[in-house]
Amino acid sequence: MKDIVIHLLAQAVATLQKQGRLDESAAQSISVERTKDPGHGDFSSNLAMKLAKQVNTDPRELAQKILAELPQSEVIEKAAIAGPGFINFYLRKCAYLSLIAEIREQGINFGNSDVGHGQRIMVEFVSTNPTGPLHVGHGRGAAYGDALARVLRAAGYDTHSEYYINDAGRQMEILAVSVWLRYLELCGKEIQFPENAYQGSYVRDLAAKLKDKAGKSYCIDTSELFKALPDAKEESIDRLISRCRSHLGDKDFRALFDVGCDAMVNDIRQDLAEFGVVFQAWFSERSLLDKGDIDKSIKTLEENGHIYEKDGAKWFRATDFGDDKDRVVLRANGAHTYFASDTAYHYNKAERGFDKIINIFGADHHGYIKRLQASFEALGNSPERLKFLIVQFAILYRGGEKISMSTRSGEFVTLRDLRDEVGNDAARFFYVLRKPDQHMDFDLDLAKSQSSDNPVYYIQYAHARICSVFRQLEEKGMPTLKDATPNYALLKASQEFDLLKTLSRFPEVVESAASGFEPHQVAYYLRELANVFHTYYNAHPFLSSEDDVRLARLGLIDATRIVIANGLGMLGVKALEKM
Repeated sequence: MKDIVIHLLAQAVATLQKQGRLDESAAQSISVERTKDPGHGDFSSNLAMKLAKQVNTDPRELAQKILAELPQSEVIEKAAIAGPGFINFYLRKCAYLSLIAEIREQGINFGNSDVGHGQRIMVEFVSTNPTGPLHVGHGRGAAYGDALARVLRAAGYDTHSEYYINDAGRQMEILAVSVWLRYLELCGKEIQFPENAYQGSYVRDLAAKLKDKAGKSYCIDTSELFKALPDAKEESIDRLISRCRSHLGDKDFRALFDVGCDAMVNDIRQDLAEFGVVFQAWFSERSLLDKGDIDKSIKTLEENGHIYEKDGAKWFRATDFGDDKDRVVLRANGAHTYFASDTAYHYNKAERGFDKIINIFGADHHGYIKRLQASFEALGNSPERLKFLIVQFAILYRGGEKISMSTRSGEFVTLRDLRDEVGNDAARFFYVLRKPDQHMDFDLDLAKSQSSDNPVYYIQYAHARICSVFRQLEEKGMPTLKDATPNYALLKASQEFDLLKTLSRFPEVVESAASGFEPHQVAYYLRELANVFHTYYNAHPFLSSEDDVRLARLGLIDATRIVIANGLGMLGVKALEKM
């Protein structure tokens, strides 16, 4: 409906342009908002106030000229000037009543639009090191990223979702050593397990699988393994990595490395799929080395004049692009840095031709943003192509008490545990109910409760209630929407028009959620829609009303069912038919 008002204003502006009263840029100033006060109509525009200075005219006088050129429309009851020059539009009731048939005809497509015009967008999210199972913090990034991708697709963007597998580098080597040391324990060896190795029980499980498969192939004499280790924990674990590689050789070390990596990637992939998050691509960090993308990106930076050598290493002049210090891309020993891999990955993304590249990072990676922005621009890309979105931590509460977590020590609640306790739907909805850059307190007791205080239950219950009405009709053999065409003009109650007005906002909410990268707007909207529906349901009978009125009301609640289902689908939440 907002589009109708915008179209009418555009036609009026075009007429005034032909008359020479407005310049060619006037149409760019058209904006329409819903009014907060019903007394001011349904929609309002400040167009005259925005254009008045350009044409040196009083805003109210210009508003009058715009009104004089507005085309007639059967959906507009009246348009009036208010205040310093606002133009308020009052819609006829028929405009809202016609919405019911429109929603029911479009079905699963209602709320979708082409506002994105097929713009190619990549959304990369989760992308955690596969050093252990996903925990509840990763779950928030997964739910947000997947919901964002779904909303962008609904708004007409060609959206590609991707997981970047960090299957190279030190953290994965620490996992490999952690598995190897637990494996040696199972072989009967005396082990001094490092505090900063991976402690979780899943490491023991991987070690057991390794022993079942390989027997004692990777078992060694450990008498020299722990001798003269540095006191510093990080240096000590690095020394163990070196000794592991030396004892096993590169081939067996790689095999051991792959045991942990492959098992964790498969676990993460399965966990996410069960959570309803399916990526279109899983991109391997190791492939950047295999395909030469790291060397290509460094060479491009060199050709663009952004690399210099110091102390035998190659440095990127990140400070030229606003970073707080320059960054090493190639160490003196010839090894690439993590930053070099990240730069190459974004080099690869840009080469694939995406119009917009969105990275969803956890709050602990906030410090990486400036250096990646710097290298992306230095590679010759427009900085506007790259967008970073931050997801804050999720803190779990049970019985009012905070649940403490530590990833390295293995003391954390996995995403799988959370899903088992509260269910996928509650987990996904609670995760996206807040803006991603806000800290989140996840109340487990509330997420499991069956009450109106639980937003996802309240919304799903609205959908189930509507489905229940239609089941009862079938059971009683009463006329349904299949039997006749409803006369929606019979809908006259204030609650019915409250519901219609709320339904009419859905396409606008989706467009706004997509443009702002804020799927939580859809969650807020659904909670409001459920509240308006429950109010209507409790105030008016359905089955006991007269046939013609009942059919009209059935059409209205069927349209409501469709919008609830579409909105929940964008969040990856099921629209339940029974509860």
